[in-house]
Amino acid sequence: MKANENVLKTITFETKNSISDLEVVTPTIYSGLFQKYAAEYDADLDDETKLTDEILNEKIELFTNIQDQTSQSAQKLSESTDKAICAIKDKDETILTEVLKETRNLKHEIEKLKESVYKDELTNVCNRKWLHDNYVDQTSKTLIKNGTLAIIDLNYFKIINDTYGHLIGDKVLIFIANQLKKTKQHVVRYGGDEFIVLFSGINDAKKSFNTLNSIREDILKKQLKVKDASFKVSFSIGTESFQEGDLLADIIEQADKNMYADKIKIKKAVPGI
Repeated sequence: MKANENVLKTITFETKNSISDLEVVTPTIYSGLFQKYAAEYDADLDDETKLTDEILNEKIELFTNIQDQTSQSAQKLSESTDKAICAIKDKDETILTEVLKETRNLKHEIEKLKESVYKDELTNVCNRKWLHDNYVDQTSKTLIKNGTLAIIDLNYFKIINDTYGHLIGDKVLIFIANQLKKTKQHVVRYGGDEFIVLFSGINDAKKSFNTLNSIREDILKKQLKVKDASFKVSFSIGTESFQEGDLLADIIEQADKNMYADKIKIKKAVPGI
């Protein structure tokens, strides 16, 4: 099967997870692990150069568009500022009203631009950049808010991909993301089939777990259908409360441990799809 960007993201995520505890990683080690996971997902990497060019061209086009939009917004803001200064000097209320309208339109454009930077393309939830820009001090890598972080990891996701294909796998990810939005909290696609839910200002790991477990129980009552077949979807949960000044890496590590403990329990209760 030809590898697409979403498959490569999943393979990359699993490769990074495999080397996270290694103090030294050589190109050979990384390449070997990447090839191993690519084989597990039956991803064809024969035309790697063409695939790389396609991904790079897509990203370059995205960044170019963002750069152009940013430049245009900055120019509009500069023009509006100049008009506002002149209007204030001349006490021209007509021009001030016009500037107010332009500023509101510009604010809307900037919000749309921020969405494109901070949104996961597949699931339309937040991405890692949003998490780091909104919750982390870039110098110290510590959290700047209080709350609870929950890691959500899908169970048997590789079996779903292998059985029904990556298109169905993508639809499952979108379905889970939409279900997690029911928390009314910020949902982040952290990588592959892993999500983070941030309960801002709620320093109660148990309460946050119960909220997500309720969503999980509702999902387990559903059968997702693919043509004549159907299957169940489940996920594992790991929660950890955090305080301002805690290291994000430490909180994620502990939430991850809690998630794997939960995975053992949930897989006994739900032994397959």
